Amino acid sequence: MRILFITGGSPATVFALAPLASAARLAGHRVLVASPEDMTPYVTGTGLPAVSVTDATMRRFMFEDRAGRPLGIPADPQERIRFNGEGFGRLAAATLPALRALCADWGPELVVGGSLCYAAPLFAHELGVPWVRHTWDLGEPPEMDAGAASELAAELAAAGLDALPVPRLWVDICPPGLRAPELAPGPRQSMRFVPYNLRRPMEPWMLRPAGRPRVCVTAGSRVAGQDEVAELTELARTVEGLDGELVVAAPQELAAQLGRAVPGVRAGWFALDSLLATCDLIVHHGGGQTAMTALHAGVPQLLVPTIPKMLPPCRRIADRGAGLVLPEGDRSTTAIAAAAAELLADPAYRARAAEVAAEIAAQPGPARVVAELEALAGEANGRPAR
Repeated sequence: MRILFITGGSPATVFALAPLASAARLAGHRVLVASPEDMTPYVTGTGLPAVSVTDATMRRFMFEDRAGRPLGIPADPQERIRFNGEGFGRLAAATLPALRALCADWGPELVVGGSLCYAAPLFAHELGVPWVRHTWDLGEPPEMDAGAASELAAELAAAGLDALPVPRLWVDICPPGLRAPELAPGPRQSMRFVPYNLRRPMEPWMLRPAGRPRVCVTAGSRVAGQDEVAELTELARTVEGLDGELVVAAPQELAAQLGRAVPGVRAGWFALDSLLATCDLIVHHGGGQTAMTALHAGVPQLLVPTIPKMLPPCRRIADRGAGLVLPEGDRSTTAIAAAAAELLADPAYRARAAEVAAEIAAQPGPARVVAELEALAGEANGRPAR
């Protein structure tokens, strides 16, 4: 069976789909991953075949309209969520021509798209093949879909649709106990979250406990601009005052700069699942893959979300007792340091995080979910799918 996976415009959207795509490939299926050009190195870095479907970046789709005019971020948090959905709608519209051209040489029998990959339902509808929607993390707010549908009104009308199609199946990597109370329509198949990342050689210190609390600070895999670097540096300095060992996970090219700004810190590109095995706390921006990796490791989290859509999933983690969340307006250095100290001192947070890790481990693995994809495609084709 030929399966097309479609990612978004950030490394996290690649890593989220890699376990299922890899399992399908190992099961003997022909797998291809379509992504923006700047994401193809992340796809190939996971060992999967990649094809570029646009040379534009996610930043451009988010902050420019289709005519290239700049767009401002809405001040209202709910409008900001819809605004984000519109950006993903523009990404979908830009990738459809390349996907259609690809089909001339490589027609998929099944399309798997990430949570906000709106090209997937449109392209699958055109081909008449099943579409599977794959969550990236703890879920996305429904207003994202509304924003994308608005942006894609012309494409939906051209396809004879008055709304985004409902997927034949959701593959959901969010542990059931942390899912939003209201889920988007479509049947769900739980799948165990498996951390994926680009790798660099392990160092001996990563394999052993530090002898004192080890705290990881990160702002995700795409920290680049000076403002983002300054925010990460300030966060690291705040946590540095704790009686522990500080590790800053960031792009490798920033390691030297972070080392000068926070003397003695270990900084660079660390695969989080390997690093967190010996960490006692992670302080981060609320990114979905980062949060899921920490949950998988059973490590308490101090969540400092930077985008409104991240706040509800972060609050669910805090409500479960596996971490604390600091909303905007309550992020002074004193508040961050106090919250981090509380998480390190109270073993209940580690216990609750371990409960979530056990819940993740109990979910069906990617290989079992591949069998569900085979059944879905076989039903559509009227024959066994191999």
